[in-house]
Amino acid sequence: MTAHPAAWLPAAKGLAIGLAAALVCVVVHAPLPWMIGPLGAVAACRSAGIECAAPAGGRQAGQWIIGTALGLYFTPPVAEFVTRMWWLLLFAAVFALALGYFCGYLVARLAGIDRTTAVFASVPGGAAEMSVLGERYGARVDEVAAAQSLRLMLVVVVIPWVFAALNAHGSDAFQPGTTEVDGIGLAALLACTLAGGLVLQRLGVANAFVLGALAVAIPLTVAEVNLSAVPRWLTNAAQLLLGCALGARFERSFLRRAPRFVAAVVVSIGAAMALSAVFGVAVAAAAGLHPATLVLATAPGGIAEMSITAKVLELGVPLVTAFHVTRVVLLLTCTAPLFAWLRRRRRRAR
Repeated sequence: MTAHPAAWLPAAKGLAIGLAAALVCVVVHAPLPWMIGPLGAVAACRSAGIECAAPAGGRQAGQWIIGTALGLYFTPPVAEFVTRMWWLLLFAAVFALALGYFCGYLVARLAGIDRTTAVFASVPGGAAEMSVLGERYGARVDEVAAAQSLRLMLVVVVIPWVFAALNAHGSDAFQPGTTEVDGIGLAALLACTLAGGLVLQRLGVANAFVLGALAVAIPLTVAEVNLSAVPRWLTNAAQLLLGCALGARFERSFLRRAPRFVAAVVVSIGAAMALSAVFGVAVAAAAGLHPATLVLATAPGGIAEMSITAKVLELGVPLVTAFHVTRVVLLLTCTAPLFAWLRRRRRRAR
């Protein structure tokens, strides 16, 4: 049976708007055109009252493809190098957790809301994951989800433009295991990484498709089983889907309903980006790494978004990916227990 046009027309419009915006951004040489263009265009259209949406499952498909492409960078020498950096990955993840709590305090003071909502709105995890965790402790789910979505949007837009203005790009020493596209090998690789994503989704793991793809592609690359490279047009399509998905999260009604909260979140996101950049530069100087790579690695963005930025700018793709994977794992496992412990301490102190 053919689906009614009302069911698929908004997604088709969103995809068409995103594609047109991406092509315009390519022409004007905007940074990260295939993600920033769709994100900005879809968000602007929704703000103007134009009915458009992201394709169902588009975000997951984009994460799956990006995760597959990123996993190909973990050749045996690269995997060994990243493994030696384990202490740095953990240090940066702990910093991200502390920064999230600081930003939560800032939002609570500026917006005049409860600390529970402010903390889960500010810890740089995923919108869905932080909303679920926050709901367990009485946070306002709508505000948590909106703040997390706004964080991703601002980080994805601001950081690439800043890097472009500073001409911060490099000739990455990290290269994928293979640069040749093989049709049969690509189909086999994508089938395997899709299976990894579906398994993690079934297990209820956050960011299942990017982590599942990485969990399959990295061991294959480490074992030097190089089935195929991922063609550029496919990673561009993945960015298009991610950009549309991020832009579709924009809700004009929420901005009108809670302007003080939105303003407080924007200030906290600006503070988080600035503090993360300072931290990244300091760590890079201490470890002898490229400062731009560490700024991306410690930025409060998502795994796929920051890693694809590193890929486009040729700035330490496997390092940035490893930093963000470690951060997400630590945040999702430690945010709730730490919050519960701090809440018990506050109650005992009263």
